[in-house]
Amino acid sequence: MNITAKITGIEYQVKLANELEVFEFSYFEINDLPASCIIKNNNFSFGLSKWVSPKRTRSYPYERVYNTLGCSKRITVIPIIKDEGKKGDRDFIQWDTISLMSLLDVFVVFAFYDKAEKHPTRENKITNQRFENILVKNKISEIKNYHSSALHWNLKEIEKTFPKLIQKTKISYQNIGKQFDIEFHSEKGIDKFTNQFIDGVKNFMETSRQKAKEAQNREMQTIQPKEALSTHTKATITIANYLGGKYYFTTDEIKIDKNNVYLIEGKHSKNSLLPSVGDIKDGLLKMILYTNLKEVFINNKKYKPIPVIKLTSTKLTSSISSNENSDKITKFITRNDFSKNQKEIIEKLFDEAEKNNFLVIIEKAE
Repeated sequence: MNITAKITGIEYQVKLANELEVFEFSYFEINDLPASCIIKNNNFSFGLSKWVSPKRTRSYPYERVYNTLGCSKRITVIPIIKDEGKKGDRDFIQWDTISLMSLLDVFVVFAFYDKAEKHPTRENKITNQRFENILVKNKISEIKNYHSSALHWNLKEIEKTFPKLIQKTKISYQNIGKQFDIEFHSEKGIDKFTNQFIDGVKNFMETSRQKAKEAQNREMQTIQPKEALSTHTKATITIANYLGGKYYFTTDEIKIDKNNVYLIEGKHSKNSLLPSVGDIKDGLLKMILYTNLKEVFINNKKYKPIPVIKLTSTKLTSSISSNENSDKITKFITRNDFSKNQKEIIEKLFDEAEKNNFLVIIEKAE
């Protein structure tokens, strides 16, 4: 089943974000900063997050971005390529990652690694890669004086800086390879990536979208370990926006009830009463999208979307939803003996659901 929808803008109130530590820009060193923080430069401050890979499914990058969404200006640093060596992974940034950041009004600093360490046990693999700090710092200084939208910044950076940045990345990995006598993946892959930008961003966009569609189709066939579903009904959802961006997702579960379609994002934990905060925030980024959907169609029929984040665990003794009354919620929390931290997560999560019109279900998994 394929669902299509549109997004014309984002309105959302973040409640579960971490309290971020503040750092002075004058001492800026991207590699020494936490995954999410606030950077202060005189009267200018912004939320900053950084990715450890351009691949969205590694190390909860969405959680890192989510934690900065309460800031009026937010910047995220993403490596355009990450090669761990011939015995490791190599990932390239995708158009839909950039498009999603633009939609969330997040300025992207495209970066590269210029330092690393040889992996202590695995041949032809590196670890502890470090960003080239000067480039990141200079780009942030540019953003400070940039008065257009994140979308315009991100598109400008792709068109004007990507070919040179890719070459810098290529040379950097050559140098690291010589330094540690390590083989990396074939440079033909990097050259092929570079060729996507010869005629602007169009080829990059189309190639990335094709890969996203293929990944979407693969995901339709699988149940992830972090999903415990009451049904196995998955659906693809293709979201278009007026910026020309398209987002290809797979809902973990859907339920159609008359003119309503429940778009359910599932997160599961085997060993704890709740999934990890990283998992929950990863799901909340989907809620940001789903709560802003317009013109939702399935087979040419229009539906009202009802976004749901479902948290399941075999450790729970009962279930609850965020639209229950306070007495029932209190009894549920008491019955399951949640920790103080877990109670706080539930309270903030339910508050976020109420403010943004989505539903949270916390459910005992069978």
